[in-house]
Amino acid sequence: MELGMVGLGRMGLNMTYRLLDGGHAVVACDRARGPVDEAKAKGATPAVSLPEVVEALRPPRVVWLMIPAGAPVDDALAQLGPILGRGDLIVDGGNSNWRDSRRRAKGLEEQAIDFVDCGTSGGVWGLELGYCMMLGGSNEAIARLAPALDTLAPPEGWMHVGPSGAGHFSKMVHNGIEYGMMQSYAEGFEILEASPFAYDLAKLARLWNRGSVVRSWLLELAERAFARDPGLHHLRPYVEDSGEGRWTVQEAFDHSIPAPVLTAALMHRFYSREDESFSAKVVAALRNQFGGHAVKKS
Repeated sequence: MELGMVGLGRMGLNMTYRLLDGGHAVVACDRARGPVDEAKAKGATPAVSLPEVVEALRPPRVVWLMIPAGAPVDDALAQLGPILGRGDLIVDGGNSNWRDSRRRAKGLEEQAIDFVDCGTSGGVWGLELGYCMMLGGSNEAIARLAPALDTLAPPEGWMHVGPSGAGHFSKMVHNGIEYGMMQSYAEGFEILEASPFAYDLAKLARLWNRGSVVRSWLLELAERAFARDPGLHHLRPYVEDSGEGRWTVQEAFDHSIPAPVLTAALMHRFYSREDESFSAKVVAALRNQFGGHAVKKS
């Protein structure tokens, strides 16, 4: 199929490559010329503005946004609304707030433009392994996307999870759970690092992935991080949060649902910005490994 990919950052550019490798036609757009030229070299049609994307696509068009949540998405929709036509489709594949996605879908529906909110997980490894995608929107809109979704995801790696907003809500909770899992591993490794035993943490992480009940991809990434820098001395124990953890905890508050692990994991990220902490270094290393998120060097 043919679609426009807007935003060629850590994930958008790799998604473009995966689509091109799958035989799809992609109009690749970014404000920076460098990634546009990289995508062009792989076979994409280049574009440096939203009007160029729309002009290059044949109706009914599909425009996929991989840009930061919040105002950048609203700005993009404000530009796209007047220049797209009836039956065109916009996909927001970033980490937008689910309430914003419901609002945006309603506004675009009034213009007869379809909208799909797509929670996307896979980070910098998605090019090789595929992306897990949770989609909210109409049956018809998501059916149109199926050929691209089949290419982007591993087998059984995408799902229509509900109406508008459902995709980003499920991704929000996914990321909240991710906070708790990373914090649990981080605290365990801090206890090991402080023990009287000279553990090789990389080898121990590898061992735990051989039949242990705590085996996971995060442990594989921990092994990589410890193998590269056993004491994580090159990292400052400073951990950012990108919003979804806060939103998940807020939903728990709003529904009076006890979520002590997720809440504590979020609070620990705040602590990391004040104190020296080995567990915070572990979380920073894991975020860098799976998502290419920036770290602060020691």
